[in-house]
Amino acid sequence: MTNWTSKETVDKYTQWNESPAGIFALRAKMKLIADLISGWPRRGRRFLEVGCAAGRMTEMFYHAGFDVTGLDCSPSMLEAARELLGQRAEFFLGKAEHLPFEDRQFDYVGVGSVLEFVDDPEAVLEEALRVASRGVIVTVYSKWSLYYLSRNCSGADFADDRTWLSPFAVDRMLRNQVETGLFTRRSILLGPVCTWRDAPVCNWLNSSILPYGFGALSGVCIDKNDTKMTIPLMVKKCSAKPSILNACRTNLAARNSASTFDK
Repeated sequence: MTNWTSKETVDKYTQWNESPAGIFALRAKMKLIADLISGWPRRGRRFLEVGCAAGRMTEMFYHAGFDVTGLDCSPSMLEAARELLGQRAEFFLGKAEHLPFEDRQFDYVGVGSVLEFVDDPEAVLEEALRVASRGVIVTVYSKWSLYYLSRNCSGADFADDRTWLSPFAVDRMLRNQVETGLFTRRSILLGPVCTWRDAPVCNWLNSSILPYGFGALSGVCIDKNDTKMTIPLMVKKCSAKPSILNACRTNLAARNSASTFDK
């Protein structure tokens, strides 16, 4: 499996995330997650991000209003995350398969693009569900996508030994472990990597929230207690942007002046 303690792997990951396609994919991931967790209460809620890497998604969850904690197996990634967030978040070194936390210690847990890089993805999901009292969100890059089919010719994948999973394999693993709860499923990034860039057609193709399994990045949101809040009808009619995206637009633009957040 991918050795995330290797400097070479970390450098390749950083290079990908700072590329135009990587920045575009990050924005799309933020949009997908903002849609999936739009009904979660945030003020005073504890959120654990498993596989926080350099902390860019952790920062998004912070701006969404959660009290955030990040965990990663790479000391180099955690160093970058601490530099980015400072005292706004707590960070722990550890493995996703063996979380160093008590049962139900967090309200919500996020597992973002981690399952493809571990030997036992079901153990990761079991641990996430164990430490979450209210809900879990899982995202995975799909084996049934144009991203997967074009990975060799694009040279975009930073991890050659990624284990590609289908969205329905992830859904089945979750269903095996969750007896009751509300499942919400979405996806994003319909086109291949060569279309992950700021252009009118590319934005239209890759920035729309899609049915589960259609896009390169699929997400499942599980509300363990069936307590997901309903978005007011007026908000839906106005198509208001989630506050998460508004907060992250400024941060992304500040770190990369050449990029623009999706409009």
